[in-house]
Formats: sequence, C-alpha cells, structure tokens
Amino acid sequence: MSRAEYLWERLVHAALRRERTGAAAVGPGQGSIVGYVPSSLANNQDIDAILRAADEIQDEDPDISRILCEHAYSLAQNLDPNSEGRGVLQFKTGLMSVIKQKLAKRDGGTIDRSRDIIRLQEFYRQYREKNKVDQLREEEKQLRESGVFTGELEKKTVRRKRVFATLKVLGSVLEQLAKDIPEELKRVIDSDAAMSEDTIAYNIIPLDAPVSTNAVTTFPEVQAAVAALKYFQDLPKLPTDFPIPTTRNADIFDLLHYVFGFQKDNVSNQREHIVLLLANEQSRLRIPGEMDPKLDEAVVRKVFLKTLDNYIKWCDYLCIQPAWSNLEAVSGEKKVLFLSLYFLIWGEAANIRFLPECLCYIFHHMVREMDEILRQRVARTADSCKPPESRSADDGVSFLDHVIAPLYEVVAAEASNNDNGRAPHSAWRNYDDFNEYFWSLHCFELGWPWRRSSSFFQKPIPRRKYELKTGGGKHRGKTSFVEHRTYLHLYHSFHRLWIFLAMMFQGLTIIAFNKHHLVSRRTLREILSLGPTFVLMKFTESVLDVIMMYGAYSTTRRLAVSRIFLRFIWFACASVFISFLYVRALQEDTKPNSSSVVFKLYVIVIAIYGGVQFFISFLMRIPACHYMTDQCDRWPVIRFFKWMRQERHYVGRGMYEKTSDFIKYLLFWVAVLAAKFSFAFFLQIAPLVSPTRTIVTQNNIPYSWHDLVSRNNYNALTVASLWAPVVAIYLLDIHIFYTLVSAFLGFLLGARDRLGEIRSLDAIHKLFEEFPGAFIKTLHVPLKNRNSDPSSRQVVEENKVDAAHFAPFWNQIIKSLREEDYIADFEMELLLIPKNSGRLSLVQWPLFLLASKILLAKDIAADSISQEELWERITKDDYMMYAVEEVYYTLKLVLTEILEAEGRMWVERIYDDIHTSMKNRNIHHDLQLNKLSLVITRVTALMGILKENETPENEKGAIKALQDLYDVMRLDILSVNMRGNYETWNILSQARNEGRLFTKLNWPKDAELKALVKRLYSLSTIKDSAANVPKNLEARRRLQFFTNSLFMDMPPTRPVREMLSFSVFTPYYSETVLYSMQELTKKNEDGISILFYLQKIYPDEWKNFLDRIGRDENALEGDLDSEREILELRLWASYRGQTLARTVRGMMYYRKALMLQSYLERKTSGDGESGFSGNDAMDSDGFELSPEARAQADLKFTYVVTCQIYGRQKEEQKPEAADIALLMQRNEALRVAYIDVVETPKEGKTHTEYYSKLVKADINGKDKEIYSIKLPGDPKLGEGKPENQNHAIVFTRGNAIQTIDMNQDNYFEEALKMRNLLEEFHCDHGIRPPTILGVREHVFTGSVSSLASFMSNQETSFVTLGQRVLAKPLKIRMHYGHPDVFDRVFHITRGGISKASRIINISEDIYAGFNSTLRQGNVTHHEYIQVGKGRDVGLNQIALFEGKVAGGNGEQVLSRDVYRLGQLLDFFRMMSFYFTTVGYYFCTMLTVLTVYIFLYGRLYLALSGVGATMRERALVLGDTALNAALNAQFLFQIGVFTAVPMVLGFVLEQGFLQAIVSFITMQFQLCTVFFTFSLGTRTHYFGRTILHGGARYQATGRGFVVKHIKFSENYRLYSRSHFIKGLEVVLLLIVYLAYGNDEASAVTYILLTVSSWFMALSWLFAPYLFNPAGFEWQKIVEDFKEWTNWLFYRGGIGVKGGESWEAWWEEELSHIRTLSGRIVETILCLRFFIFQYGIVYKLQIQGSNTSLAVYGWSWVAIAVIILLFKVFTFSQKISVNFQLVLRFVQGLVLLLALAGIAVAVARTDLSITDIFACVLAFIPTGWGILSIACAWKPIVKRMGLWKSIRSLARLYDAGMGMLIFVPVALFSWFPFVSTFQTRMMFNQAFSRGLEISLILAGNNPNTGL
Repeated sequence: MSRAEYLWERLVHAALRRERTGAAAVGPGQGSIVGYVPSSLANNQDIDAILRAADEIQDEDPDISRILCEHAYSLAQNLDPNSEGRGVLQFKTGLMSVIKQKLAKRDGGTIDRSRDIIRLQEFYRQYREKNKVDQLREEEKQLRESGVFTGELEKKTVRRKRVFATLKVLGSVLEQLAKDIPEELKRVIDSDAAMSEDTIAYNIIPLDAPVSTNAVTTFPEVQAAVAALKYFQDLPKLPTDFPIPTTRNADIFDLLHYVFGFQKDNVSNQREHIVLLLANEQSRLRIPGEMDPKLDEAVVRKVFLKTLDNYIKWCDYLCIQPAWSNLEAVSGEKKVLFLSLYFLIWGEAANIRFLPECLCYIFHHMVREMDEILRQRVARTADSCKPPESRSADDGVSFLDHVIAPLYEVVAAEASNNDNGRAPHSAWRNYDDFNEYFWSLHCFELGWPWRRSSSFFQKPIPRRKYELKTGGGKHRGKTSFVEHRTYLHLYHSFHRLWIFLAMMFQGLTIIAFNKHHLVSRRTLREILSLGPTFVLMKFTESVLDVIMMYGAYSTTRRLAVSRIFLRFIWFACASVFISFLYVRALQEDTKPNSSSVVFKLYVIVIAIYGGVQFFISFLMRIPACHYMTDQCDRWPVIRFFKWMRQERHYVGRGMYEKTSDFIKYLLFWVAVLAAKFSFAFFLQIAPLVSPTRTIVTQNNIPYSWHDLVSRNNYNALTVASLWAPVVAIYLLDIHIFYTLVSAFLGFLLGARDRLGEIRSLDAIHKLFEEFPGAFIKTLHVPLKNRNSDPSSRQVVEENKVDAAHFAPFWNQIIKSLREEDYIADFEMELLLIPKNSGRLSLVQWPLFLLASKILLAKDIAADSISQEELWERITKDDYMMYAVEEVYYTLKLVLTEILEAEGRMWVERIYDDIHTSMKNRNIHHDLQLNKLSLVITRVTALMGILKENETPENEKGAIKALQDLYDVMRLDILSVNMRGNYETWNILSQARNEGRLFTKLNWPKDAELKALVKRLYSLSTIKDSAANVPKNLEARRRLQFFTNSLFMDMPPTRPVREMLSFSVFTPYYSETVLYSMQELTKKNEDGISILFYLQKIYPDEWKNFLDRIGRDENALEGDLDSEREILELRLWASYRGQTLARTVRGMMYYRKALMLQSYLERKTSGDGESGFSGNDAMDSDGFELSPEARAQADLKFTYVVTCQIYGRQKEEQKPEAADIALLMQRNEALRVAYIDVVETPKEGKTHTEYYSKLVKADINGKDKEIYSIKLPGDPKLGEGKPENQNHAIVFTRGNAIQTIDMNQDNYFEEALKMRNLLEEFHCDHGIRPPTILGVREHVFTGSVSSLASFMSNQETSFVTLGQRVLAKPLKIRMHYGHPDVFDRVFHITRGGISKASRIINISEDIYAGFNSTLRQGNVTHHEYIQVGKGRDVGLNQIALFEGKVAGGNGEQVLSRDVYRLGQLLDFFRMMSFYFTTVGYYFCTMLTVLTVYIFLYGRLYLALSGVGATMRERALVLGDTALNAALNAQFLFQIGVFTAVPMVLGFVLEQGFLQAIVSFITMQFQLCTVFFTFSLGTRTHYFGRTILHGGARYQATGRGFVVKHIKFSENYRLYSRSHFIKGLEVVLLLIVYLAYGNDEASAVTYILLTVSSWFMALSWLFAPYLFNPAGFEWQKIVEDFKEWTNWLFYRGGIGVKGGESWEAWWEEELSHIRTLSGRIVETILCLRFFIFQYGIVYKLQIQGSNTSLAVYGWSWVAIAVIILLFKVFTFSQKISVNFQLVLRFVQGLVLLLALAGIAVAVARTDLSITDIFACVLAFIPTGWGILSIACAWKPIVKRMGLWKSIRSLARLYDAGMGMLIFVPVALFSWFPFVSTFQTRMMFNQAFSRGLEISLILAGNNPNTGL
C-alpha cells in the first residue's frame, strides 16, 4: 500500500483504532479514502463531503465510489490546475493512486464511463429503497412525539442524517455530471435535499436552514428575536441579484452585508449572536407565549444601551454628537440595525478588536454613512469599503480590505519592529498607543474613508538585527505614555505612598530623637521640616513626569504636555520658595531675640498649602464629595485645579466607591498602619537613637584600611550601616502587617460566610435531613403552594416534596462521582436517595444514613423494659427512628401489595394489633420483642426472594418464607389476647391449615414496588456502619463543599429559561489532549511509568475503574485488549492529569446540569414534553435525550475551545488533532475554533491567507465547518494566548463568559450553581454593577507530591482567603487568571478579556482586571462555587512559572495601566492595589536586599575596624537584641509571613486540630526551604525584568514529575538566580565570621546570622532536596559525568544551551542589551571589590600599614594570578608543534609559583591564614571583573579578550558546581537519605510502590544508572 494512502485515514478513526502502544495512527482500512483535503482548495468542503460519501458506499458499490472519487479529483484539478497550493500535489497524487487501486480491484473488463451517469441514477434509487428513506423521517417523528427519550431516538436521528447526507452528495454530483436528469428523479432529489436541511452546518440556531428537529426554533423568545431582524419598511431595496437563501426572507443583515461588504460567514455568525442576545434578554421578562411572538421594546433598549455604552461615553468624552441626535426618537428597528452594524464591525475587526475606541470611531462614521444610504430607495454600496479608484462602481466592496486592513498593516508593521520583544517598549507603538490616539479629537484628522497619508498610518522603517535605535525620522512617537525600563516607575506610579512613608519616617525619627522634650519650639521646628520634604518629593515626581514622557511629546495632546510642564514649574518654584523660607527661619531662630517673622510666615504658608492640598484631596478622593466636585466643574478655577492635580484620561474617571465601602477599607488600613508605625517606632527607630548619638560624637576612630570617605563626616558610613537595614525593613514590613491583618480579616469573613461548617462526613450525616430544604431554598426554583405557617402534617408533606425535588440532583451528583471512579458501585447504592415520590407518607433517606440502624434497633428493643424507654432510646438517633419507621410502613405496603384475600387480612390484623398495643402502651406485654431477630430473618429471606425475577421456584420460596413469617408472628411474637378478633384469626388459621393462605402472590413488577423490596432487603442486611462512605478523600471533599455551600448566601435561582446565558472559553496551543498508551506505559530511567504512578497514588480509583469496565481488581493494563477498554483507560489517566480532555469533561457538566434543571422544571410546570403524573414528575431518566432540554441548554450555554494550531496539527496528522476530534465527537455541544493558514498561488507567488474557523463534529466523526472568517493577516502580532482568545471570541455567545485555562476541571454539583452565580451581575455590590465575578478555585494537584502540596496550599490561600479580602472590604480585586466570569458585552466592547501587546502584557490576564477597573467596572469574589485547577508539581516547573509571573509583574511596573491605577485610585485603595500586585514583588525583592544590606553593613564594620573599636569602647552598637530583632524580622517575613494565611485557611476549612497537623506535616516536608527558595526566584526575575527586560512566556509543562532531573539541568536553571547569590551570602557570612566576630560569642553570631545561613543554604541545595532520586549514588555518578561533558563541550553554531556550557553562557548574557543596563550592571558589580579592599589590610604580612600601596600590590598579585591562569589555559590548537615545550613551561611555572609561596611563608610575615584570606579576597574580585566584562561584551570582544573571559567564566562555573555537588554526593553515600527524601516528596502509597518496583527491577540496566 502506497504511503500516499496513509494521508486519507480519518482522524477520529485513527484515535479510536489506535494501537495499544499509542501510535499516532494505524493504516487505513481497505478502501478508506477520506483524508485531509488541503485548505488551499477553495471548495474543500464539497470535495471532503464527496470523498466521505465515497468511503461510506465503498463496500456497497465500488463503482459508484470510484465515480465519486474521480469527480472529486476533477474538482480539485479545476480549482488548482498547476497544483501550486500547499499540499495540493500530494493530495492529487494520493487520490489518483486510490482511484487506480479501485480500478485494479475490479474483476477484469474495461470501464465504460459513458454509463457512469446511468449507474449513478440507478444507485440513487436503490440506495433510497434500501434505506427506506420515506419511513425514516416518520419513525423518528413518532419516537420524538412519544416523549419517551431513549437511545433509540438518538440512533434513528444519526442514521437519518447519515443517509440524507449521502443522498445530498449523490444528488449534487448527479446534477453536476448530467445535463438532463429525468423529471421524476429530479423531483425526488429536490425533495431529499429539502429533507436534509439539518445536514447544513449551523452553530446553535439553524437560521439559514430551518430545522424542524431542533427544538430551539420553537421557543417563542427565539422566534421573536428572529422576527426583530426582518426587513422593515424604511429600508432601501436590495438589488434583485443579491443572493438570499430560499429558506428565509431578507433581513437587515443582508442589507448590511450588501452595503458594507462584510464577509458572509461574519454576517451569519453575528446574525445568530444578535438573535441569542435578544432572545435571552426577552426570556428574562417572563412574557407568556403568544401565537405571534414579538420582541419587547425594553429588550432592544437594554441590549442597545449595554452594547453601545462605550461608544456613547466616547462621544461624551470628546464632546461630539453621537450618530443619532435624539436616542428617544430612534425606533426599535433602527436600534437593532445599529446593534447589528456594531457587532458586524466587531466581528470582522480581527486584531483591531484590541482598540475599542478605534471601533467607536469606525462605527460613528459608518452609521452616518449608512444614514445617507437609508435615505435612498435602492441600496448602494458604501464608498468607505471600496478601493478609491472604483468608488463609483458597486464592485470590490469589502469592509475587511478597505477599513480593517489599513489599520492592521500599520499595527503589524510596528509589531514586527519590536525585535520579537527585545526592542525597548519606547521604540515602537503597541495596541494601547494606537487605541489612545482615538482619545482625542485629533483622530478625526484620519477622515472617512481613511486618509492613508496621515502620519497615523506611517509605518516604521524595519529594524535591522541587533539595532536598538528606532526607524529614523519616519518613526511615529508613542501616545500619552512611554514604558521606559526603569525602577523609577515605582516612584512615578505610587509617589503618594513613598511621600507618605518618607514623611512618616522623618516625623517618627524626629519624635524619637526629641522624646524627652516633645513639647518644645525646637521639636516643632524640626517637625515642620516635613514641608520642604513634601514639596521636594513632589518636585521629584514632576521631574519624572517630564522624563517619562520623553518619546511621546510629538503625539500627545498639547494640553497634557502643558500640564506636565506647568506642574514642573509650580513644584520647582514651591520647593525653592518653601525650602528658602525654612532655611531662613532656621537662621533667624539661631539669632538671639529674633522676632520669628520668617518662621511665622513659613508656618502660615505651610498651613495654607497643606490646607489646600488636604481640601482638594478630600474633595477628589472622598466618595461622598464626588457629586459636589462634579457640580463645581462649571467653575473654571475648580476645573483648572482638578486638571492640574489629576490628568483627565478617557479611562480612570469616576473611580470611587460607596461611602460605606470607603469607610470599611479606611478602617482596615488604619489598623495596618497603626501596627506598622507602632512597630517601626518602638522596635526599630527608638532603639537606634542612643547608638546613633554615640557614634556621631566619636572622633579619632582608627581604621584598619586606607580610609577615603569617613573623615570629618560624623562617621556617616557607620551610621548608614546601622540605619540601612532598618530603613529597608521599614519600607517592606507594611506588607507583612497587611498580610497579617488581611489573613485574620479573611478568616472572620469566611466564618461569617459559613465556610467550613461542614468539614467532615460526620457533619454530613448530622445535617443531611436539612439538605433538601436548603437545596430548595438556594438551588431550586421556588416551589408553589407553600404555607407560611404549616401544620405538623404539612411539614412532613413539605419535607417529602423537598426530598423528592432534591433526589434527582443528589443522585446525579453521586452518579457523576461513580462515572469519575471516585466511588464504588456499593458506595453509590448507599449514597443514592430514593425518589420519594411513591405512596409512602414519609421521607426515605439514603442507605448510608440508615445502614445497620435496624439491627441496632432490634438489640435496643430486646434490652428495653418499657415502651417509653424503647422509644426514647430509638429517637435519640434520628436516622434510627427513620429506619424503623420506614421498615415498618414499607413492609406493610409490600405485603399488602403482594398478598390477596386472607393474606392481606392477616397483614391488616397484625398491624392493627401493633397499633392498639402502642396506643395502650402495652407493646412489651403484647409482643415478644426479644424475638424480633426471628422476624427480621424471615423478612430478609422473603425480600431476598422477591427482589429476584418471578419464576416458579422463586414463587415457591416466597410462599415458604411467608408461611415461616406467619408462624413466627403467630407463635413467637404475638402474645396479645386474640379473643377480641376471634373470627379473623379463625379464618386465618383455617386458611393456613388448608394451605391456601399464601397460595397466590402478586409478584412485585412495577418499578416502585421492586425498589421498595430491594431497599427493605438492604436495610435488613447491611450490617457494617456506613460512617466512612465515601472512602475517597476527593469525593468527601466535594460532597462536603457542596453541602456546605447550600447554607451560604447566594442569589435566588431563576428558571433555566430566564437565567443569563454564558459561554466558557478555553485557549489551547499544543498541550496534552489525551494521554496515549505509549505515553502512559513508557518507563523512565527508574522503570516508572505514568500509569504506574497514577495507580499508586490513586489506588482506590484504579480499583473502581477496573470494576466499572468489568475487570477484576487485580487486572493489569496489559490485560485490557478491546478498543473500548483501551480508550477508557486513556481517559481515566487523562482525567487525573492536566489535560484538555479533563477540562472539556468538566466544562460540559454545565450543559448536563442545565439539561437536568430544564428537564425537571418543564416536567413540574406541566410544560413541554408531555403531561406527567405526580409520581414521575421528578423522574430524571432520559433527561439527556430530551430535545427541549438540550435546546434550552444550548440556548444558555456555549463552550468554545480555541485550538490555535489545530489546522496545522490536522495537516501534519498529529495525535493531538485526532484527540481533539474525538472530544468533539463525544461532546456534541463542543465547538473548536482555530486559525487556518491557507497558501494559494497568486501571480506566480505563494499568497498566504489566514482564516478564523469554527468547527463541530459531524455524524461521521469529521470536522464540520460552521464559520470561516478571513483575517487581514497573521493574527499573532502580540502575546500568543490573548491573540488566540481574541480571534475566537467572536464565536462565543451570551451575557457572560467564563475564562477557563486548559489545566482546569469542573464538577457536576458545582455546575448546578452557575445560574445563581450569574444572577450576581444583577445584585448590589456597590455603586457599580459587577463586571467580573471572581470564582473560588480548588487546586487538585496537591496530592501528587510534597511540592505540589506546598504550591496547592499557597495557591488555595490566595484564591480563597486573599481574594475574599481584596473583593470586600478592599474593593481592589483584579482578574488573576481563571476561572472568573466576565460580563461579556461590557468587555468585548472595551478591548476584550485580556491585553496582547508584546512582552509588556505578558501577564495578559491581570490586565483584564486593570482595564475593567479603569473603565468603571467592579470585580467581586464568590466562594459558594468552585472550579478545579491544576498547578505545577515539580520544582523546575514551579520555578519557571514563578519566574514568568515575577517577570510579568516586572513588566507591569512599566505599564500605563499600573501608572493610572496608582495615580487615580484613592490613597487607601491605591495602597491595597500596590501591595497585592507589583508591591508584593518589590517587597519580596526588598526582603532579600535587606539581608544584603545588613551583611554588607556588617562587612564594612568588620573590615574597616570600626566594629572592633566600638566594642573596645563598650558602645551599644553591638546591641545583640537589636540585631536579633532585625533577623527575627527577616525570619518573620519568610516563615510566618507565608504561613499565617495558610494556617488560618486550614483552621477555617479543616478545623483547628487538622490545621495544626497539616502545618506540622508541611514543616517536616521542608516547606520553609521551598518558600525561601521561591523568594529567590521571584526576586531574581522581578529585578532582572525591570533592569533589562527578558520576560517571556515559559512553557512549564504540566505533566507528572516522576523523573530525576540532571545536575546540569538544575545548574543551568538556578545558577544565576540562586546559586551565585547564595554563594555571595555564604562568602559574606564567612568574612563576617572571620573578621567581625572576634570577641563576640558564638550565640551572638548564630542569632545574627541564622536566617541568612538558612536562606543561603536553601538557595544552594533546595533543587537537589526536591529532586526525585536526588540522593541515589548511581544517579549522582551519572549526573557528574553528564555535567562535566556539558561543561567542557565547546559547542558551535546551532548548539543549544542544554548541550554546551558555552552556548548556555552566551544565552545567559543575552538580556543585557542597553547602555543603561550595562551601566547599572557595572555599578552593582562594584560591591565585589569591597572584599579585596578590606581583607588585604587584615593580612599579617602588611602589619599595621594602611597606605594605598598595600591595595595596589594586591592588584599586582591578581595580575600575576591572571597571567598564571593564561599560561595554564593556553590554547592547545595554536601550539600543536610546541606541546612538549608548553607542558614543560606550565610545569616549571607551577613549581616556581609553589616555591615562591613557600619562600614567602618561610621568609616573610605571610602566613597560611593569609593565603586563605587572599582566596576570600580575590574570588569576589575575579567575579566582579568577569561580570563587568560580560556587561560590556561588545567592547571586550573588540579588545580581543573575550576568549580569556570565557575561560575564566568556565572556571568559576566549574568551581561553583563543585561546591554544590560535593555535599550532595557525600549525602548520597548514605542510603537512608534517599529513602527519607522519597518519603518526604511523595505520598506513602507511591513511595512503597517505588521501593517495590526498584527491588523487582533487579539488574535492569535502566535502574542501575
């Protein structure tokens, strides 16, 4: 079989028929011809349909199959005769070979092609007859009308669709091939074509092809919305030749299509979009159904105002008239027309959707243009959408080509000029720059149609490679903001915070130094120095305003530029004037008898200035005063002052909250600041006052070194070394106090919201009877006829009704747990609730509550001595009472039903006697209760027989059991006096004696009675307590959370028909869709496969899975042989990983939940399917097959997965494509959007076109294209994920959109709450309605390993407790990723759900929150619903993820969004915003810097000799308590800081004891080491990103980490971020130990440095502690070999960093690209030279000499060392002919060097200690030289020194690697270390399994290495 044939195998069949090894595809079946049709063939859908039909009928008639193939070939030939398109030649060749193969298989004879048409006609008739076409539709219709929804209906529908699809292809081919078709056959073909209307592709509503089988078209709201689009009277006529489908009439979309040249599929897409928006809005009005439904005017108005709200605000901001003069005068039809036009513009705008105000501009002009056209009688095309040269004609009209493409081209040109994100942000225009151009009236200079000569459309000159300057004079500047790369942005954006902190520090310091005379003129004078401080810091801010706008002056509004310079001049003058006054006041105060006139003037000026500032701040920041300030805007003076104080942008206006909300977050920050400043004053500033005074007064301090800067300056450096750590901690500890206060507040808020009330199975048991009532109250539509004051009988009835309504939902939850293999079949039976809709007048509870209660009650009855005692003991346990009552009444009901005549009389007599006994309280006298066990035994035997099918043997057994029961009751139990009922007993005795008492049984056959019998049997036989059901921890957690949420506050439920509609949206690139068998069974070097790993960590779920597929629990994966079992196994494993399959399954639960809710609502309302009796009103069987329920769910829910490269994956036959197709096949409502790249020949060149496509699965398992919208070019101009979301967002529907990442999961029980959550959009959450609803996440990867557990707990703490406080009271929650729910219309009209500019928006998600807040949105948080989320589980994955997030935050610092939020939020919200976004990372970095500051301060005191002098003079500088406090502060930061929120979260949701156990367990698993290590990760990437850039998306990989990471890989990843910094801290600590701790105790040193040592060691060894098998000796040996090979492999062109040290080193230096970056790096590297300068003066050889010459001689020594280094690293390649000479010279030099050192030690004062000291001195100096050389790489290269620098760098990396490697290798000698590590990292089951597998592996060579 030729290779070409392999291209035509169906993707889904490939997935289903995949071999056990998981190969990507299998060979095609005999005659299989369906394959990938190249997208470059324009009509590829027709060709694909023909080939599919050919494949379908291949076995039936190969001749017809051959005819179809030949026709497909001819179509392809006509479309591309020269085979120039991509893949066309291969396609034709393959298809021709298939045709030849078909010809070869014929049984001889020649082919008479002249008869092909006749054959085709005959086959058409035969095919119709064979498939009984005329009956198909009728049978399906009858089944549908029956209201019984079974799989039979589904099969009939699929078969009918398949047959008609084939007939449609046959008819189409016949019409194309035959000139004349017989009239009769033509009528049949046309009739069949009309019957196949639902084979036409549509999304949700078949608007272009009315489908009678789709119930959605019968809904009145849909009919009303469709009617609203009809062509109304005032519209101009369409040309007669304009094509309109025969199945519908022309509508307004057809007019817009013709006038503006929108694409056909865009029009179809938006037509459905508008219909759904209007229909869903209409359904909320509860308008009763009418014969001719009409759209309510209020619906049109609401949707219109919501959609065009941004446009109206834009017009208002620019002070221009909207496109309409009076909105009230605009008719409803016109509003729908405007709506349609806006969405058509938006739907085709592609990347321009990121420019919402640009869309407003386009809409504004197109509406005006349309108004002109509407005045005419006949429609004409719009000039703006035609080329300039043909505007008089009607051809060439295209909105895409003439409106969007010009904008796209200039945006793309700028994007291509950013050097893949490496160019400075200031050098190119991003999306925001383009959009903000439309925030001023200058945008109208662009005209309409576009004026292409405008500078706005000016494209930059393409940047040359490595060129950093912009494209010369043609470069257009930025707009209103420039993202310069500098730390100054932190001050620029949050200057109010820094001014506040600086002034408070200054004030507290002044008070501390004057605490003994606070009330004095001097103290007042010093406090008033805050005035100059304030104005100088404001002046600094104004200077930054001027600097930061450089690059945007030419394009920014003149008014904005004027404001910047006015503020600069004002603060310059103010700072000079106030500083001058203050200095003069000080001078005046020193004069005796001065009148203090200047001082008084200064006080007056400060009072006036401060008063005005406070007044304006009060007016502009206090919410209650906003209205007043808005009213004052008409006064020019007020307007001027407001403008001077705050720039007025289009975004960021009106960012205030309700007064009550303001007071709440004000009080929060008062508490935080009070704690912070109290701590700062009493524990930081006050203790330093005395030491500072003393140090300043010290004179003649002898310095150990040559002092250059500390003479006659009051020992400034000593004071600085003392105060610097305090200042650093002062700046960062506010975040610690924020964390503590927010943690405690979050705990209290969670407790108030009733979180964690149900945290155990015991709680579920106790509260279960309250669940139905709570469910009805929260998650069910209100029930009618409820009595406000019910009687006890009515209470019982209501409880039963509640239970009946609760049962189908609870049972579906339990069934979903079983389908997911969390519970076993037995557990499912115990957990299910009976329907509670039968004849029993009591509530039937699940068996797990009643298990063993009957047997316990029997023992109680036997032990009790009175009826009162018996009843009291039974009623103590409610469920025992329920069990007894149920058995009592059920047994009566069953016996009454199965018995007749005397038998029924006996039952009634027994029960009457028991009732009489209980009434008379004689039950112990009348019944022998100690013999109840006999009755239970007989009843159990009877029920055991009755639950089986009726057979003669079973009937005999049942009669025998009944007779036994009669005898037991008559002889053993009843001791009642029978004389009162003598006749009855006489009749019964006679019947018994004659053998006719139980001769005839009515065997239980109806479902209700059979269920009662089975349940009675279970109640009698289940002996074990079900207190631990379910056993699975995940099942428990889910049930606990769900039942807990029933008691939480949530909005009332509305019926499904009236709920808000929503979409779920998942971006996907190339991650795992479904694990293949090859991936699951592939073993790593330890012999561990993913499947083995999963079996060990989920043993109970594996057992349940085997049970579900009918296999023995000991079966191995190798025993599974059928395709179904293999597919189920792949799905089982994939549902436990972070795969797309898991996400899709979870999200499709929304549809399932909606179908169930809708189905039951329609049944209980008597609506829809058919009339239902009371007994089956809550029967949910068949709900998934109900057409109305499915249609209602589809109307309310859409799921779009945007698989960006799905088209390429299909073309390359990737397994991911087959798996995606399989997911579509399994989920009919799943839609996949992707970008299709089509290459077509055009004028001899390949022309590439891009299409945004939406597909669904068809009946044949192939993709069915729904929409294909052409794009103006490559959509990926910015960041990949937001661009991927943007292209597909046009296919989403509804009022809301939930963003779900592909590592998430969902649960059926949580899906039930979605409609409640959506109602939050209409609840009161402040002065603005919510625009983003935050949703709680559960991290499901916590059980994978200890690291996963740490990450899970950390993440859980943030997404619950942290976000709870952010949302309320702080009102500053943003969008931190997924699974938040967006107000869809709000966001799509304001730029989308993320931002996409390259690099600056790398953390794309959070910008949605920024954008929403700036545009007057409101972000809330809700915890009664949760969504699952996966997290990274290995240290390297976690580090990459945290590096990406930290880098993203570094970019956020530079962004305009953060700047505007920092400027425009009120002070307290601004602080909340800062400390929960970029401030968190800055404080993290400052935490690490504090260690450096402290240690370098100690280094200065040690090496300069000041520390020793101070100790000699017995000064308080060495105050251990103070320094210990500093270090305790650091420990507090890295330990308690991360622990407190987690511990409080544990306490809230797990209980106190469990929280303590969890926390202690984490400590034993070294969580503090992990968190400290993460501190270094965040610090490195955040700092480096702000300094140099380099942030990028990191593909962390979301698999299971069960493999050992090589030493070299860890070294590459952590060398620069952790190892170098850790070794620097170790060096500092060693030097301080050697020179600064000479007389202090060891305890003092430990107290001062323990936290620093802990941090350094964590940074150095955490990657090996948390590395699987990190301490196995064999692996260590292999790692060392691999590391040395990597280190010394020189590499070359194309060699990657993972293969060669040289390539890696070059990559590590690539981030330093700018001059400013090089300068900053150089300045930072100067610190390394301090070591040498200090240590050389401590050498014994120099004695007490402090001259500069000593330092000079040390450099001579370094030069000698470098010379020696060059000798020993002299290149061998150059000296091939002199190798012996070179080796001789090297040996001689080595001997001379050693001899020289020996002579120096013997003959001079040089000691061995001095040699080690020199090593300490010269190592950092060498590193400093190396770092500076790397920073100035281009210059060093030109100097020819680069090879030497590279050799030196290799030496350093080798040395650092060895320092880390040696301790790891030493620990590897001890086997117990490896065992401990495995237990620490993984759970017990996996650890045990791993040990066993290693033993069984024996001499496996893979495990030996």
